[in-house]
Amino acid sequence: MTDSPLQFELHTTDGRARRGKVTVPHGSFNTPAFMPVGTRATVKGLMPRDLRETGSEICLSNTYHLNISPGPKIVKKMGGLHHFMGWDAPILTDSGGYQVFSLPKAKLDEEGVTFKFEQKGGKKITLTPEKSMQIQEDLGADIIMAFDVCVPHPCEYQDAREAVYRTIRWLERCKEAHSRKDQALFGIIQGSTYADLRALSTQLTREIDLPGYAIGGLSVGEGHELMMSSIDQTEPGMIKEKPRYLMGVGYPEDIVEAVARGIDMFDCVIPSRYARSGVAFTRRGRFRVTNARYRSDKFPLDTNCNCYCCRNFSRAYLNHLINTNEILGSALMTLHNVTFYQDMMRAIRMAIEEGSFEKFRQAFLDEYLSDDKKEELGFDDLDGRYDQEDFGWDVKHSVVPPTDIAENLEKTEPVDEVAGPRRRIEKIKNLGDD
Repeated sequence: MTDSPLQFELHTTDGRARRGKVTVPHGSFNTPAFMPVGTRATVKGLMPRDLRETGSEICLSNTYHLNISPGPKIVKKMGGLHHFMGWDAPILTDSGGYQVFSLPKAKLDEEGVTFKFEQKGGKKITLTPEKSMQIQEDLGADIIMAFDVCVPHPCEYQDAREAVYRTIRWLERCKEAHSRKDQALFGIIQGSTYADLRALSTQLTREIDLPGYAIGGLSVGEGHELMMSSIDQTEPGMIKEKPRYLMGVGYPEDIVEAVARGIDMFDCVIPSRYARSGVAFTRRGRFRVTNARYRSDKFPLDTNCNCYCCRNFSRAYLNHLINTNEILGSALMTLHNVTFYQDMMRAIRMAIEEGSFEKFRQAFLDEYLSDDKKEELGFDDLDGRYDQEDFGWDVKHSVVPPTDIAENLEKTEPVDEVAGPRRRIEKIKNLGDD
């Protein structure tokens, strides 16, 4: 380590896709990386050793929620977030800005955001850039996020423009207030879906020297096409030698497409939140195990998965657990989903290393998305088929015979069957809870 709290090694590129490694005081993680969200210092249903077993090398916690309980001073007194939650690997904390801006009666001015802390008797609190930095310093994560202005979608141009400039002013205040030398502060690029504002925000943000930068303000209902065009408008102006973090984006197809556009880091509540409602992610799409057709299904969630859940339990058992609200059901489903995401990220990294990412991208999307979804998202020209051995999805760990796998392939429902029309996770509903 040098004097910087974060080191980024860019190992190789394949097109715009990047393969690298980030090193911080509590360890390293490979990129592209997916960070499971542990809102309240835990990924719901998983012990730290479970999270490690999924292949996760870094996780995220939420400043807003930890400020409510147990409070940053208690976390600091207990030795910091790593010691408090028993996680000896890298941690990133967000600034709390998104959650605060999601509150119905939040008041914004140049000083910060004032809102009622309903959990503390309706007491009025103002969260400022300086306060966000102090909370995050007390929590002690390796990577902390600047306090930014989050605008909804759709958003008027003038509002988005003002948010860009205020976010920059707040970023300067964050940098001035940030005093811990063992934490890496990331700035956040805003601009809604306006191309000129994205370019402006990128330029202004990169002028403030920081260890890394994030793209914010996406995955708020703009849809896949606008999300990708916004990344295309932002990424070319980002510094090549520093990590790039796309905040809150977590559908597999969005991650793969964002990697193709040069993004290094991702986080989202999707794998854990979907797990609790019985939705499993697999290489062939996602499906809801609570459906009646799985009541007597002997197969694991995913015949190509080597997680503890898939090695030991059937869809029938998981159908029973989730439908009877047993805690174990949510835990096993979460373990599987997070493992799927980490397996996907490992396969992505391998493809970039081998110079075959474009082949991987087309094959993965062709296998993962239904025909209707391909057409909806503009992927209807895919013609590749997935070669399991090419990209680390080898079936050698399967817990059932190959003949049974072949017979069972058609049992997996298409992605469309899970949740109807495509929509973004309603983050406001639970203020970003995982």
